[in-house]
Order: sequence, then structure tokens, then C-alpha cells
Amino acid sequence: MAEEKIKLVANNKKAYHEYFIEEKYEAGIELVGTEVKSIRMGRCSLGESFVVIAGGQAQLCGMNISPYEKGNIFNKDPLRVRRLLLHKNEILKMEQQVKIKGYTLVPLQVYFKRGRVKVEIGLGRGKKLYDKRETAAKRDQQRAVEKEYKLRLR
Repeated sequence: MAEEKIKLVANNKKAYHEYFIEEKYEAGIELVGTEVKSIRMGRCSLGESFVVIAGGQAQLCGMNISPYEKGNIFNKDPLRVRRLLLHKNEILKMEQQVKIKGYTLVPLQVYFKRGRVKVEIGLGRGKKLYDKRETAAKRDQQRAVEKEYKLRLR
């Protein structure tokens, strides 16, 4: 199968800083027409969003989709709760991990795949302050090594 085209709309870099992402899932989002048009224009933010599992359904809370300018009465609340489209066994698996192991479900990115809006969800475990410092130190060390390597090539 050929490489699928993916158009990235929003990315949640903060999630990788705050959590150890252990597993990733791809889900569709139940949207209204004007929301899709607004997302196509890139007016979407994952800043403070999170995923909740309630009543056997996964729901995306806190994702901000700005109202579409030409949408008038058809625009919905920008911060409304949106249902995620996942298989039942995936939802049950996530629900068990969140309850038992203390994981959190965090949206990582929103993108278009074959004309459909998709969201990548990460099953993450929260980082402590010392973990964040350790990650930053490793990243700085890696940058220094790459810089030194570039200088040697000249």
C-alpha cells in the first residue's frame, strides 16, 4: 500500500513534556460541518485538552475549534465535548489502563487522513519534576553532540 498523505493541523508538544507516552491510538472525531471547515483552515488548538471515558464512550474535552466565519447559526460552542470514534475493545482496553494503572489519555495531534479528521491519542503516565529535568538534560546533551559532529565535518 502506498504512503498515506497526512496533513497535520494541530500538535500537542506539551504532552510529550508532561507525560511518558506509552501507547498511541488513532480515533475519528464526531464533528459538525462548520467545525470541519474551521479545522481545514487550521483554527484548532489542543492546549488544555484531555480524553475522558464515560458511559462506554471516549470523549474529547477542552479542544478549542474556533467558530467558522461564514457559519453564522450553524456554529457550535468552540469548547464543547466531542465524541471520539473508536472500536469498543480499544475503549475498554484504555478504560482498564486508566483505572488500574493510573494512566491519562492525552490528545497528541489532529490531522487529516483521506479527507477525514483524525486525532492521535496517547496513553501517558505523568512525569515527575526530576524526570522532566532528566529529559531536558538528555536533549541538551544530544544537541551538543550533533553540534560537535557538524563542526568536525567542516
